[in-house]
Amino acid sequence: MDGRDLVRSMRSVGSVGTAQGLRTVRAAWRRRRADATGLPPRGAERARTPGPVREVEPGPGGGVVRFGRSELRIRVAVNGAVFWGWDGAAPEPSYALAGRCPDPDPRAVLEPDTNGGWRVVAERVTVAVSWHGAVEVLTPGGVVLRRELPPRWWEPVAGGPARWMQRSEVRADARFFGLGGRASGPRLRDGTYRLWNTGPGRGSEAGGDPFPLTMPVQLVLADAGTHLAFHDCSWDGTVTLREGAEGAGSGHDRAGTSELRMDGGPLRCWVMVGTPARVLLAWASLTGAPALPPAWALGHHHVQWGDGGEQEVRRAVAGHQEHGLPLDAVHLGSGHHDAHQGFTVDRERFPKLPALADELRRDGIRLVSVVGPAVPAGDGHAVYEAGAARDAFVRDASGDVVRGVSWPGDVVFPDLTHPRVRAWWGGLYAERLEQGFAGFWHDMDEPTSFAAFGEPTLPRSARHALDGRDGDHREAHNVYALCMARAAHEGLRALLPEERPFLFSRSGWAGMQRYGGALPGEAATGWPGLRASLALVLGLGLCGVPYAGPDVGGTGGNPSPELYLRWLQLGVHLPLLRTRAGAGHREPWEFGAEVLAHARAALVERRRLRPYLVTLSHLARRTGAPCVRPLWWSAPEERALRDCEDAFLLGDSLLVAPVLVAGAERRTVRLPGGRWYETATGRAFDGPARIVVDAPLDRIPVFARAGAVIPVYGEDGGLELEVWAPVRGRAGGGTVVADAGDGWEEPGVERYTARWAGSRIVVEREGGHGTGGLPHPVRVRGLGPD
Repeated sequence: MDGRDLVRSMRSVGSVGTAQGLRTVRAAWRRRRADATGLPPRGAERARTPGPVREVEPGPGGGVVRFGRSELRIRVAVNGAVFWGWDGAAPEPSYALAGRCPDPDPRAVLEPDTNGGWRVVAERVTVAVSWHGAVEVLTPGGVVLRRELPPRWWEPVAGGPARWMQRSEVRADARFFGLGGRASGPRLRDGTYRLWNTGPGRGSEAGGDPFPLTMPVQLVLADAGTHLAFHDCSWDGTVTLREGAEGAGSGHDRAGTSELRMDGGPLRCWVMVGTPARVLLAWASLTGAPALPPAWALGHHHVQWGDGGEQEVRRAVAGHQEHGLPLDAVHLGSGHHDAHQGFTVDRERFPKLPALADELRRDGIRLVSVVGPAVPAGDGHAVYEAGAARDAFVRDASGDVVRGVSWPGDVVFPDLTHPRVRAWWGGLYAERLEQGFAGFWHDMDEPTSFAAFGEPTLPRSARHALDGRDGDHREAHNVYALCMARAAHEGLRALLPEERPFLFSRSGWAGMQRYGGALPGEAATGWPGLRASLALVLGLGLCGVPYAGPDVGGTGGNPSPELYLRWLQLGVHLPLLRTRAGAGHREPWEFGAEVLAHARAALVERRRLRPYLVTLSHLARRTGAPCVRPLWWSAPEERALRDCEDAFLLGDSLLVAPVLVAGAERRTVRLPGGRWYETATGRAFDGPARIVVDAPLDRIPVFARAGAVIPVYGEDGGLELEVWAPVRGRAGGGTVVADAGDGWEEPGVERYTARWAGSRIVVEREGGHGTGGLPHPVRVRGLGPD
């Protein structure tokens, strides 16, 4: 048992009670003992590099380059993405890919390079390979975006998986983003980041690492172009980033570097090049289109832990209704579980849950259930007995079922990397659907035993099916939550085929957007936690997960009235808006009349913006573009925007500048190029510029782009078009996807333009005949003081 395990275990003993804490200590000892016998010691290692080129074999989309001690396979796919893999590593099998690997580009050919080595020239990218195994990614104009130095392996002499290291160089002006989203981001500063999904030992705050959701995905922004690099390996590892520096005067540039070290697994990589929008489109085509949440899921969610039963839920709903606070979903935490059965509802606390769910649904409110992978172990537990009969649970290297510790006591975990187990697990959601639940929240799915302490659960030597390949938890750990989300999504599709599933997870991996959204970490209650929650959502969006949002107010404490309100004002502009009840002041009416009034205004604004959020979700599914975007999204060439981390774009039309520090009544906002209108006052500002605007307690600064056509709900509850006056001589526009409900019917896409015609603004629909023929009312803003 190492020091980290001991510290975690003793913390658990002192925090959750002696009996439960002692179980945790025993479980930690069992894990340590299992790994000592199940994982052979590495012993002496032999270092290896590729060596010189021996042979080249062209093939479809690229070819194979054989070196003295290694082999490199390169392929350019028809979607423009570049793949390379060392030592026989192929694109498949992969948990990240949405299906079959894209076909190779028949026009791309491996050929000798005029400077020595070999190259593959495609429409959007050129890949060059040196004599000793360096791989360069270049723009069509020949500018190097990324240079992968020859990799290095450390192979155990006695046999076993090899550790490896890949060092990369990027442009001196490049900035790093991604890695699944980090609290210190969205721009990733110099430092080492771990790639191992870990239950939070404390709430996420700036500088904290690692997190429940990590991905080896880097989005790199530079003057010469944007590229995304994904190292498709799910083993434990670290990535060390160091930004470059441009030489002053006649000085030399210092390249930025990325050093990836993995404990095992294949060394294979995908790279996509282009504008940010093109890169994310290629990423979505590779790993899958984001799942489309039902329309109600873009409203206001509230968490009740369920310990008080049905009366607690009714009290919370009545409180929102009494105070005029829009509410669309109530989430029930682990308190609504039958602790002795697992995956079933506590019938004593919730004796008439289906009737309650029907009653709430008539008021437009859905119930969402928390689900974790831990199953209480022991005879008489229905889910445990059903899983044991199917040999569904994870076993250790000696063949015994692995046991962990969670709130019910001893627990076991399904091997969700097995197709048969996923099918069984997905069928279990039928019980929750029968109880009236409309959505599901996956928690403690890293997997971990205690959400509060990040206690590790399964030994690294635990065996997994890995979809027929067989392996251990070192490879399965990071993809476990992804497989759980897949099991749920496929199960819900089969159980309720006429409705889109609603599902989001605390943990996950590359490709998780296919099955649902993310609750990024557990942001610590405090101003650093507020800033971290925004960084996490922005980072996830750049990794292809557009539906995400933190818990308003954070976890692990009671926010001040000001902090709660500022967090809520940020949250209403994020895709997932979730507030939560707690032991102290956590609901808007408990913070006083002033906060309640401002919270009501914020939630009403969220409801007004829902048609715009629905449109952005549909566009994300079609294009891969995140709903929440960095300010540089449409202008990556503007260097000043790359370092702006306290504001963001909501789609193309809105710029949101949340208040992230205590006591602020004014704040500085950096505007991208073009004209922007402050939505609260109608004042116009021309960018690029830095401006100072008021940020009173009742609102945060929000700006609309000139010419934007934004779908919103009007005062009568119907859809209307909010049009912001374009700059004279220029046209604007916008897109509307009017989602009809929660099913699979593909809605139509309406595109509008706005332009000046003499002294008036004309709004036209593509194929329409001017304002008089529009299907929705139009409200023009930006013509004068509002």
